[in-house]
Amino acid sequence: MDTKTIELLTPEKAARERGLCVVAIGGGTGLSTLLKGLKRFVLSPAELIAAKADSPVIRDLCAVVTVSDDGGSSGRLRKELNMLPPGDIRNCIVALSEDEALLSKLFRHRFDKGSGLEGHSFGNLFLAALTSLTSDFSEAVRLSSEILLTRGHIYPATTSNIELEALMEDGTRVRGETKITASKGRIRELFLVPPNVEPMPQTLEAIAKADLITIGPGSLFTSLIPNLLVRGISDAIVASPATKVYICNLMTQANESLGLSAADHIRALNRHAQKNIFDYALINRTQVSDELKAKYASEGACQIVNDLDAVEALGVIPVLGDYLDEAGVARHNTARVARDLMQLVADRPRRDRSS
Repeated sequence: MDTKTIELLTPEKAARERGLCVVAIGGGTGLSTLLKGLKRFVLSPAELIAAKADSPVIRDLCAVVTVSDDGGSSGRLRKELNMLPPGDIRNCIVALSEDEALLSKLFRHRFDKGSGLEGHSFGNLFLAALTSLTSDFSEAVRLSSEILLTRGHIYPATTSNIELEALMEDGTRVRGETKITASKGRIRELFLVPPNVEPMPQTLEAIAKADLITIGPGSLFTSLIPNLLVRGISDAIVASPATKVYICNLMTQANESLGLSAADHIRALNRHAQKNIFDYALINRTQVSDELKAKYASEGACQIVNDLDAVEALGVIPVLGDYLDEAGVARHNTARVARDLMQLVADRPRRDRSS
């Protein structure tokens, strides 16, 4: 007689299987800002057991971070110690840490004097020290995350030592992130040097099992696109059954995205990925104040044009929200962005995890 084994679902096992797997891809302040909002939905197994059954929760949050920075403290450590630039990853560790307020002050503390120390942030030196101890930058990031009790995993997009090279519209080439950012020309195409670098296996695994993948906000050519140029990442995103969302920037950048609309940003990402990536685009609909508009105009920047028909023509569904916060600069309201991201996934049919 055939018999079947029935596995009882304990509360602990049910908690482990409940919740979303989220992968956030980017760099700079945009990614760390987003992580602060998403972190509120990340619950421990004990918290998952106690949480209401219908409340949106994240059980696994992963950040994939670009590692092409060559300026400031990160650039100095990169050159002097032959390590990957720690700055963007440091910001993500702070954003996901349990005691964000205290660690933010400590990790962002920048020495204003001292031979060799001046200009360095404590967080960068902390990661440099752990890299020296382990001889492995990705292991240093993992240990830092454990020490600081982060609510998520942080993976460099690649552990290879890369540079950015931009082909400008006038046919010239500019090498190095700092020089590209300072360039006055319009970027036609971006490359990694060397090309064909590999991602961490954990990154591809996280993308494959994700329920939600986000790209942005962040500098188009120096924070977002470099991740898509790492071998296998774009293909993994397309192959993943996750809901894929572009979080549109609030303002243009004079040296990266001057005159580019919301649809233009999506086109540039798709072009470099050589794939159509996104299901949705979160787009801000709140107008900036006249005062802030004038401030950005003095820097050659302006609010991004929401060409919604063009976005839809790319097969992307625009989701409009009041995502602007003003505090001297334009920043995303991370709580609203995170809430709407969670709602997007909740509204889509969940894939069968038993397959």
